[in-house]
Order: sequence, then C-alpha cells, then structure tokens
Amino acid sequence: MSIENEVRKASEKFYAALNHMVNGDAGLLVDIWSHSAAVTTMHPIGGREVGWDAVRGSFEEVARLSSDGKVELKNQFIQAAGDVAYEVGNEQGQLKIAGQQVVIEQRVTNIYRREAGVWKIVHHHTDVSPAMLDVISRVKDEK
Repeated sequence: MSIENEVRKASEKFYAALNHMVNGDAGLLVDIWSHSAAVTTMHPIGGREVGWDAVRGSFEEVARLSSDGKVELKNQFIQAAGDVAYEVGNEQGQLKIAGQQVVIEQRVTNIYRREAGVWKIVHHHTDVSPAMLDVISRVKDEK
C-alpha cells in the first residue's frame, strides 16, 4: 500500500472517531492519536491544546455537550515524506451542542506521524467557528 493510501486509512479512522465524538463518545480518538507531549490541536471552539492529556480532555469536553452529529472531510489533499504526512480539506456537517443545532463548515489541516509502523495524528487545526463559540459561551454563562 502506498504511503498516501496508508495516511488516507488513518484519516478515515480519525473521522470515524470524530463522528463518535460529535455523538457524545470521544473514546475512539485514543487509538488514532499519538500520546506524545508534543501533540497539538486548535479546535473550532478556539484555543490551543498541547500534549495528549490536554488534547484528549478537549475532545472529551466537547463530546459531553455533543449529540446528533456528523462530520465529513471533503476536498482531501494528502502529502507525505518519510514518517510525516499532512492532509488539508474542508470539514462539513452538523451537530447539536447542548441541544443547539450547529453547522460545520471549516477548513482543516491534520498532521500525521508514523509511530512504530502505524500512522497517528499529531495535530488537528480548523478555522474558528463563531456559531460553536456562541453556543459554548452561552453554556458557560448558564453555569
């Protein structure tokens, strides 16, 4: 299998896990993410998380508020060199955050690294979503 196809398979695993997350279960993300202290994410709800514990926690927090979701990667473009690869594309879909419907329409960059022969995601970066930020801020204000 070509490196590009291996990365495509890893991406499919990531988006399958992300779809579980937008339906309340972040557990599958554990298998596709590297557990390095150097992994990072910049979510559509803003902020930047560094290290596996912070990244996992951020996904778990969003999962607790999420339901009825679906997210797809469109316009995927993959480049790989050695044990590092990236993909860019557009995430599209919808989910409910705290019961409020939110449309997903954002650019995305994911970076993968091959660890012990297995491609793992090490960075996930999307555009900020004003709609998601609005819902999250209202939820925080209610607490």
